[in-house]
Amino acid sequence: MKKLLLIGNPVEQSLSPEMHNAAAAGLGIPYQYEKRCVQPDQLEKTIMELRNGEYEGANVTIPYKSACIPLLDKVDESAEKIGAVNTIVKEGSKLVGYNTDGTGFVRGLKEISPFPIDQSHILIVGAGGAARGIIAALLSEKALCVTVCNRTESKAMELALEWENVKTVSIEQAEKNLDQYSIIINTTSSGMYPHTEKMPISLGTLKAGTMVSDIIYNPFKTLLLNEAQKRGAIIDNGISMFVYQGALAFEKWTGLFPDVELMKETVVEKLRRKLC
Repeated sequence: MKKLLLIGNPVEQSLSPEMHNAAAAGLGIPYQYEKRCVQPDQLEKTIMELRNGEYEGANVTIPYKSACIPLLDKVDESAEKIGAVNTIVKEGSKLVGYNTDGTGFVRGLKEISPFPIDQSHILIVGAGGAARGIIAALLSEKALCVTVCNRTESKAMELALEWENVKTVSIEQAEKNLDQYSIIINTTSSGMYPHTEKMPISLGTLKAGTMVSDIIYNPFKTLLLNEAQKRGAIIDNGISMFVYQGALAFEKWTGLFPDVELMKETVVEKLRRKLC
């Protein structure tokens, strides 16, 4: 049995093991995915265990997506640009870091959004690591225009400086002009369980038919998505991103692309049980 590992802190609520084990079973291949809560002083030891032990690779989640980079032998160019790794692959005696978060998000978005990315004005709410990965993936798809807004405007400006064709606006400006955007993406944790009463941005000027995506999947439908739907928007939660980033990681470990519908069904079923 080949083993894979999730490294993070905390990891108790992660559904990655259920999702990846379902994917492996669906393909009939001998992989077992485990999760481990790693304390900061254990990170280097855990990476060494990946290098020398029985694991074929790993996922990395908060708070180690950047901290793990100096411990790897090589980092993929896109992951290096983003400054974060979420997937580690053992290639011979070397550990190579990748980031499938942004690409996974865009794969899911393209399945639902009626707007071609290369023809879309896109608003990103938030300026953290998730925003960085998603922006990089959108620009690789030749996004027509990407604008970032964030409560701390200096963070948005700092992020935008990393790319030539990314603009910034204040939250207030974005709220006044939401009708200018065909796709709006929340990359913040605002509205995530247990703080479900929060919204990252007011939707007073949102026009019907806008694509509104939230990377949160617990709850299934955040207050942001509920309000957007009431205004006639097309909505999407974070399950697609979670599943596709996992599927792309799985492909890097095994060379096989898994059944994403099976993975999605597994995640949705587990979430429903947790919410009951």
